[in-house]
Amino acid sequence: MTKYKYRLANSLFAKVFFLTLFLLFGTSLLVYGILAMRMPKTYSNHLNSALDNQANNLISELKQVPFENSSGLFSQFLQNPAVSNAELYTEDGTWIPLPNVAEYYVGEDNLVQEQPNICIAAEDTSDSGTVFTGSYPFSFAGDSSRYVLTVYGTAEQVAQLKQAFVRILPELLLLCIAAALMASLFYAHIITKPVLNLCRISQKMSRLQFDWQPAHTRGDELGILEQSLHHLSRRLDDALTSLQKANHKLAADIEHEKALEQARTDFFSAVSHELKTPVTVIKGQLEGMLFDIGAYQNHKKYLAKSLETANTLEHMVQEIVTVSRLETEQAFPMQYFDCVPLIRSYLNTTEDLIIDKRLRLCCNLAPAAYIHGNKLLLEKVFSNLIGNAVKYAPQEAEINILLTTEQGTVQFCIENSNTHIPNDCLPKLFDAFYRVEQSRNRKTGGSGLGLYLVQKILAQYGSCCTVCNTPTGVRFSFSLSPSIFT
Repeated sequence: MTKYKYRLANSLFAKVFFLTLFLLFGTSLLVYGILAMRMPKTYSNHLNSALDNQANNLISELKQVPFENSSGLFSQFLQNPAVSNAELYTEDGTWIPLPNVAEYYVGEDNLVQEQPNICIAAEDTSDSGTVFTGSYPFSFAGDSSRYVLTVYGTAEQVAQLKQAFVRILPELLLLCIAAALMASLFYAHIITKPVLNLCRISQKMSRLQFDWQPAHTRGDELGILEQSLHHLSRRLDDALTSLQKANHKLAADIEHEKALEQARTDFFSAVSHELKTPVTVIKGQLEGMLFDIGAYQNHKKYLAKSLETANTLEHMVQEIVTVSRLETEQAFPMQYFDCVPLIRSYLNTTEDLIIDKRLRLCCNLAPAAYIHGNKLLLEKVFSNLIGNAVKYAPQEAEINILLTTEQGTVQFCIENSNTHIPNDCLPKLFDAFYRVEQSRNRKTGGSGLGLYLVQKILAQYGSCCTVCNTPTGVRFSFSLSPSIFT
């Protein structure tokens, strides 16, 4: 019950309804009270005015007749229903009986008859009371004496009017209540409906619900306000949608930056670990030679090994620098160049190793394959893929190199036979410093950054390198689409 009272007390419709009902009902009662008070008085004043005119007319006629001939005039005057009584006084205030008057009445034959010897008073004033009292001085014809005629009017009609107001009061109250209720309901509905609609709209907007449509039924200020709220909600919806998209993009960018930062952290952690190994080797060899410990007395042999380790360290540092430049997205000079001579030149540098391992090299290269990019970076791509194939190929294996151009797209594929990579290792080949050999030895040389660098460089050109095991060996391939050459 308390809940409904609270809702009723805070309802705009209820407030407007009860206020309008109170005003209408109060106004009705006020109008009724004014009519009940003023109308009888106004009607009484009208009767008094009429009776005064009639009395003045009687005085005018009495002045033209002697006293003994005035009975007919008095009788006719007393027949007026508005007259309660009439009294005649001398100038010194002595009451004088009116001359013999007769009351005229309508008989059964509808003829006016005279009834003699009637009392001079037309009515008893004790019940109805008087509404008017007037005194009129005059003199009869042929008589110099002064007389005063006092006239008393009746209040019966006024009393009837007051009783009529009292009788219609219950019906009038019911009519006023019904009319006030209907008018209040209609008025409260008309006034509060758009306001309540705007209230519901504002509640939806506060809950960030903008999927509502205006009613388009009003052209007044409330309708304009509803249209303005609709335009505002549309703009807020668009702004919120844009903001959400921006937030999602920002969150994705933050996650991407976190991933890049973690990758950089992991990379440099691996770099520090990888650099320690050749530095430790060189340091150990130099200390052994300085102190002529055991086999290190052969300085020439271990100086050569130290130089080889230093070269490996230098190569690793160069690749780390290249990776760092790629990570920071530094600009590299671009040019058009044919990659076929570049591949043949690198194969010439590895000819000794190919001969030493008695490898069979099968090259199927296009006459020319022009690429628009940085020559040094793409040279690292070809050299790393070809160098890995030669280094990790077993004795007397076969290496197939395929380079084709189709509709401007350069496709490169290299496959060495008689070897396979475990399938669970394939996704990790392009990670920095990852080696298939779990012992992480360097019998075959390499820094562990070759394939990682290949993938980084190709990513700059919107491509990537793929690896898979074939029935005869392992295949690495990538393609460069024409869109990257423009």
